[in-house]
Amino acid sequence: MSTSRAWLPVKALAQRRAFSTTPRVLDNYVFIGLGRMGYQMARNLQSKLPPGDTIRLYDINQGAAEKLAHEMKTQQAGGAAPEVSTSVADAAKEADVVISCLPEPQHVRSTYEALLKDIAGLPPRPQPRLFIDSSTIDPHTSSTVRQLVEDKLAGQGHFVDAPMSGGVVGAAAGTLTFMLGSDKSLLDRLEPILLRMGKRVLHCGPQTAGLAAKLANNLLLGIVNIGTAEAMLLGVKLGLEPKILADVINASTGKCWASEVNNPVPGVVPTAPASRGYEGGFGIELMLKDMKLAQDAARRINLQQTMATKALDLYEKASKDAECKGRDFSVVYQIFDKTNGRGP
Repeated sequence: MSTSRAWLPVKALAQRRAFSTTPRVLDNYVFIGLGRMGYQMARNLQSKLPPGDTIRLYDINQGAAEKLAHEMKTQQAGGAAPEVSTSVADAAKEADVVISCLPEPQHVRSTYEALLKDIAGLPPRPQPRLFIDSSTIDPHTSSTVRQLVEDKLAGQGHFVDAPMSGGVVGAAAGTLTFMLGSDKSLLDRLEPILLRMGKRVLHCGPQTAGLAAKLANNLLLGIVNIGTAEAMLLGVKLGLEPKILADVINASTGKCWASEVNNPVPGVVPTAPASRGYEGGFGIELMLKDMKLAQDAARRINLQQTMATKALDLYEKASKDAECKGRDFSVVYQIFDKTNGRGP
């Protein structure tokens, strides 16, 4: 899908609202999961929804939902009316659109089992409910939840996967890229919603295709990060200045995001996590989680992986190292440096 297509639904939506002569149907939204990503995504969604719509917030930490609702009411003009729900069932009972952003596969499954149990017998909404899951989980669990939705709601609900790229900074700025797995017939409803939280929607194919793309991308990122760290350390040990080596790589065929933007050597890229003690960025525990999800997906289709297995072992080791815990995944450079004796 081209970038121009991604922007069209928002323009079309604005035109319909500006010139329609019939009253607009008010929509009820639900956002479940207000962690570092979800908190910012929900904030952007609420601010860009039209007045009259409602957004219900739920998180296992009710304080997070209450804090966000207060900020929406006092710090943002206009937008949908925020409400705090005390359970997923309470949040979803009148929902037209449910968006979830949860940490692990088991959280996604248990959440949807709970909400479907209570809404299955309710009267249908004006349109079939949309369930948009932006969690990074395995395709098998996502497919299982989709089947639950189909079984419980009998055509009155659609479950899609829409994992995102861009991190907390992108979530706050509203510049996320969503990798969407859904039926094509749902795009006109889904794209305007996602574009209120991001800048690009890539339709990857049917349900679970978005997750497949996300896991494949992060698998590659994890491997390339390790290769970049090893290459940089080789050059440093051979006497090269790190910045000079990075300039050479970034002007040559070795150029990649890990060398140019997220270089693992402190001081090479001032804005990279490595230059601030590996703080911020994409935590090594998150990379380990995604590598495990990718390996699990590979096992389910009997796909043998060589580099991925070795990379997973390294991230497992690094995540247990006191110097690496809670830090950006480029901190693996420090593992290599320590193993080979620190310094040039």
